[in-house]
Amino acid sequence: MDRIDWIENETERTARWQSESGMPAPKQMAIVDDTIRPDDAYGLAGQGTALLWRGDFPSARHMLAAMAKRVDYRARKSRAKREEGTTPGQAFHLHRQAQAQKARLLGMLLVQLEDDYYIKLPRAQDVKAACTEAWGVSDGGQTVVALRELMGVIGAHEWRTKGLEVPGLGGRIHPHYGVFTPTRNEYLDLIAKATFPAAAKEKGVAFDIGTGTGVLAAMLARHAGIAKIVATDIDPRSLTCARENVARMGLADRVEVVEADLYPEGKAGLVVCNPPWLPARPSTPLEKGIYDPESHMLKGFLAGLADHLVPGGEGWLILSDLAERLGLRSEGELAENIAKAGLVVKERTQATPRHPKAADKADPLHAARAAEVVSLWKLVPAPRV
Repeated sequence: MDRIDWIENETERTARWQSESGMPAPKQMAIVDDTIRPDDAYGLAGQGTALLWRGDFPSARHMLAAMAKRVDYRARKSRAKREEGTTPGQAFHLHRQAQAQKARLLGMLLVQLEDDYYIKLPRAQDVKAACTEAWGVSDGGQTVVALRELMGVIGAHEWRTKGLEVPGLGGRIHPHYGVFTPTRNEYLDLIAKATFPAAAKEKGVAFDIGTGTGVLAAMLARHAGIAKIVATDIDPRSLTCARENVARMGLADRVEVVEADLYPEGKAGLVVCNPPWLPARPSTPLEKGIYDPESHMLKGFLAGLADHLVPGGEGWLILSDLAERLGLRSEGELAENIAKAGLVVKERTQATPRHPKAADKADPLHAARAAEVVSLWKLVPAPRV
C-alpha cells in the first residue's frame, strides 16, 4: 500500500495514498486553506508542490475550478501558436500531452479522508457510499486523494444511482466507477435497427465481447429474441456492473456474464464487439474504454471470430473511423485485418455522431470529430475456394 508523508504543525503525519492512475505520492506538500489565491495555488502545483486543503469543502471545489481555468487558458494559448501546419495525428498527440499536463497539475490539490471515508472539513458532503463503491470498504486509517479524483468518484456514484436512459433499450443502465459509460447513442441505434441473423434467433446463442456495462447484451436479450447471451469481460468492475444491470432489468436468466479474455468457450450465431476506438495507450485505468494499445482487442476479436461462429452466424463489429481521421490507423489497415482473419464484409451500416464535441469548433480535434462516422460491420467467414 502506497503511503504519503508530510509534516504539519511540526508533527510528522502519514496516510494511505489513493491514486487510480498510479501517480506517485508527491514529495513536497504545502498546507493551504481558503486564504490562498488561485494564481499562487497554480504556481505551487506547477512547481511540483502538492496542496493539502484545510479550508471548507466548497471552497476547495471552487479552487479546483479556478486552477482548471488557468490550465485551459494556457493550453489554448499554446495551441494557437502551433496550430498552423499541424497534422491531425500531431494534434491528437498534443491534445493528449495537454490532458496529461492538466491531470498532473490539478492532481496536486489534495484532501484528506478520515476513517470510513469521512471528510473532516467544514460543509463537506458525505462521500462514504461513493468511495466504498469505487475503492471498497475502508480498511481504517486516513487516506489522502486528489480532489479531482474524488470528484470523479462522486460523479460516478451519481451516475450509478440515477442511471442512464438508453434509447431503444426500454430501460436504464447504471454504470459503475471505472466502467465506460455508453453516452454515445449512435452505435446503439445501429444495433437496434439491424436485422439479426437467423442462426442467433429462436434457440440460438450470442456473445457480447467486452461487455462493459452490459448494455449491448441487454439490447440483444430485449430485442433480438435470442435465447442466451454470454457477455464477457476481464475487468472486475465491468463484470460486477454488467451482472447488476442485467439482474436489475430481469434478464439474468438469459444473459450470463463471464470472465474471459475476449471469447468464451463454444460458438454462437451472433458475436458482437464494440472495442475501444482509438489505438493508443491509456494513461489511467479509467481510459481503457477509449484507448486500445496497438488495436489489441480489435485484432483479437477479428482473429478469433471465424472459429466462434456457427454456420450462418455473423460477427458484428462496432467501430468509429476517428482513428483513421486522426492518422492513428491507416486507411486500409482495418480491411487488411479483416481479410487476414479469413473474413469478408457482408454489410456495413453507418451513423453520424451526435455528441457535442462533433459541433464544438473550439475542440482541438474538431475537424476529425466533425467528419467522424460510426459503422456496424457485419462480418462472415470468407467462402472456401
